[in-house]
Amino acid sequence: MPRLSSRNTYVSILMVLTARIMLKLTISESEYRTRIDRVKEILVNRGLDALYLTNGISFFYLTGFSYIATERPAALVIPVEGEITFMGPLLEIDHIPMKTRLIQNIKTYFDYPGKKHPIDHFAKILGDMGLANKPIGIDNLAGAAGIWGYSGPAITEVLPKAKFVVAKDIIQNMRLIKSEGEIALIRESAKWANLAHSLLQEYTSPGLWDFDVATAASHEASLIMKKTLGHDYEPQRWGRYPASAGFRGQVGEMAAIPHSIATRRPMKEGDVLVTGAGADVGGYSCELERTLFLGKPMPKQQRYFKAMVKAQEKAFEVIKPGAKCSSVDKATTRVFKQTGFGQLMRHHTGHGIGLEGHEPPWLDVGNDAILKPGMVISCEPGIYEQGFGGFRHSDSILVTQDGAEIITYYPRGLDALTILSSQSIS
Repeated sequence: MPRLSSRNTYVSILMVLTARIMLKLTISESEYRTRIDRVKEILVNRGLDALYLTNGISFFYLTGFSYIATERPAALVIPVEGEITFMGPLLEIDHIPMKTRLIQNIKTYFDYPGKKHPIDHFAKILGDMGLANKPIGIDNLAGAAGIWGYSGPAITEVLPKAKFVVAKDIIQNMRLIKSEGEIALIRESAKWANLAHSLLQEYTSPGLWDFDVATAASHEASLIMKKTLGHDYEPQRWGRYPASAGFRGQVGEMAAIPHSIATRRPMKEGDVLVTGAGADVGGYSCELERTLFLGKPMPKQQRYFKAMVKAQEKAFEVIKPGAKCSSVDKATTRVFKQTGFGQLMRHHTGHGIGLEGHEPPWLDVGNDAILKPGMVISCEPGIYEQGFGGFRHSDSILVTQDGAEIITYYPRGLDALTILSSQSIS
């Protein structure tokens, strides 16, 4: 696999290096405190005494504490009065103080399921907090969640005098509109996604396995990213490269599977390739996807590609404050039907992006929610013909006060995304 070599890549790195002045790589503690204050304000307005959360992304959103979710139940309790309390496995007791000063009360059990079930521990802790007979908002009526499912009594059963009210919308709604700090992190992610994708395209060549190319590009981009950002940079997404790019198996005929996982064969001349790239900056990421051609695309591939680009450009025109999410999806569907490719659609136009790869709002014909300034969404209309290939670009879009801004900026045209044999590196 070649090392970093192209002049364009060096220029990209130089541009990134010149933008390093005074960049914050995480959400500030003051912003986390503002979020917590907002939660408490909502709780008071709803007549609730606390918010009980089981979703680890919500923990991170409110406090900056990120952890590896397993079978062990964990919960975060935000009372209107009193200390924010973590209830979870003992193995996190030393981890939490390293990551946040906002969780003041750490209560743990040894392990799951244990001699005493974690939910019994949680019920006692809530009682000690004076919440045993109070109205409590909760994101999951079981009171616990696990990556392999949860087995055990519900907190509503163990603490019957408390009034639990489903309130998962509180954090969901707060996350819809990104702050200036969040947007800055997503912008920074786009820079490193761009570098990772540049390396991916540079390294792509007939005869190579897509996994080899993706690993080399992601490793190279991550090394440069860490060296550039310095000791202040710390990845927040477990199990991924800091900056990554790959194909996820969407190679040749497998490009027609939108959520393919892998492919058995190496890449070859004539393949259409669907890529994806992103980068973890403060726990946030953009989404960048492109359709590449390994060799000069045949006329049919060109027709599909041009229809896909036309649909995405139509979506760009529709995305603005006040537009319905459904109107964006209808616009891309209309283009595909007009070009004769409506039957090749396999998914809606896009979704929210930020802390998670997929989050609200959904750009779907069934969602009439209104786009608002500060929302960040992916725009990724695609078409797929089984046995032939798939065609999809994805860009991260910021809804602004008077329109929209495309945050990702990798080339989108056919010529720029065609890898000719003379350019390939073996």
